[in-house]
Amino acid sequence: MISNDRRTFLRNAATLAGAFSVNSLFHQAHAADFNAAARAVSHLGPADIAQDEDFWSVIQRCYSVNPDIINLNNGGVSPAPIVVQQAVERYNELANEGPSYYMWQILDQGREPLRQKLADLAGVQPEEVAIDRNCTEALNTIIFGLPLKAGDEVIGTKQDYPHMIEAYKQRAERDGIVYKQISFDFPIEDDTVIVKAYEQAITPRTRLIHVTHMINWVGQIMPVARIADMAHAHNIEVIADGAHSFGLLDFKIPDLKCDYFGTSLHKFLSAPIGTGMMWVQADKISKLWPLVCSGEPHSSDIRKFEDLGTRSIPLEQGIGEAINFHEGIGSKRKEQRIGYLKNYWASRVQSIPKVKLHTSLNLKYSCAICGVSIDGMPPGQFASALFDKYKIHTVGIVWENISCVRVTPHVYTTIRDLDKLVTAIGEIAQKA
Repeated sequence: MISNDRRTFLRNAATLAGAFSVNSLFHQAHAADFNAAARAVSHLGPADIAQDEDFWSVIQRCYSVNPDIINLNNGGVSPAPIVVQQAVERYNELANEGPSYYMWQILDQGREPLRQKLADLAGVQPEEVAIDRNCTEALNTIIFGLPLKAGDEVIGTKQDYPHMIEAYKQRAERDGIVYKQISFDFPIEDDTVIVKAYEQAITPRTRLIHVTHMINWVGQIMPVARIADMAHAHNIEVIADGAHSFGLLDFKIPDLKCDYFGTSLHKFLSAPIGTGMMWVQADKISKLWPLVCSGEPHSSDIRKFEDLGTRSIPLEQGIGEAINFHEGIGSKRKEQRIGYLKNYWASRVQSIPKVKLHTSLNLKYSCAICGVSIDGMPPGQFASALFDKYKIHTVGIVWENISCVRVTPHVYTTIRDLDKLVTAIGEIAQKA
């Protein structure tokens, strides 16, 4: 038998109300509590709210994370709030009552309202937003779709994400483009140094600069807007990799002044796992080839990038509840809280003998992600020690000139969790 609650949800989904109205799961489950918590701190600014544990305890209760594991690898993928999980489950139940009808003729009609919701969050036009499965897909669509020819140069860094580096190397091998990589020793607390390094690599053949907004290894925030201004002065386009910044930092895509942008929504936005977004400036859509075939590859319609064949529409539609949840917290509050959590633990371990931080404590240059190492201990061994004895899940990083353990809290992370991390690092370093 189908419960009355489920019938109500499915009816709302079928009329496309679902995630975008008072009938949303977020509104039903959390709106009152979130509003009450916000009223209690209405006299405080975001930086002070970041330290108000009563406010954040309301948020923490909305997740179903395993209490036996302290998950501090949210830089890889974040858990979704319970309401997002429930939305996906219910959309999936509806789809499986008759997939070719409910999925394609009912749920898929929710893509345009979702596109508008994402565009509003990103501060762009809906006709510039494509919904896909992750940042790799979004950025590879752009990288392989740009009409670059033999001899054209692209500038990236050795600290960019591997899947993007691999894409440029494939284009170099296949099409004869020239892929140049500069390298940085992070942390860097001078944007001018970073901008200058890109500019010095430019030649008359440079056509594109690839910038990772937040370096996934150590969390360095790159000055994308300044790099874009410099690049545009040289008639060079800019791709921004926003995998870790979107849903974390309080910004709109136009603030970055880039030409192309891609992100994963299952990181700090806490959308369903396997959801992403691509943004292309409107006047550049027509020249960009789709990654997958399209009947009109030169169209200026952003939807040409969504011809991916069969994919999970229930996952897509779950994004709406994640946006509701994110907006219920507030973008600036969220950024300040996660930055506060990063600095809370990092500032406490930096003076421990043998311990080294690989990330700035200045929130202008970093937010959630922080790299930490112990002299003489390989990152993999360090990460294993954290998990085996303390059940703290992190990830060891060895990439180019970076060797550390990456620690990434999220809004559900508690101060108690981070106190355990600080104790664990101290004890491990003492024995190293």
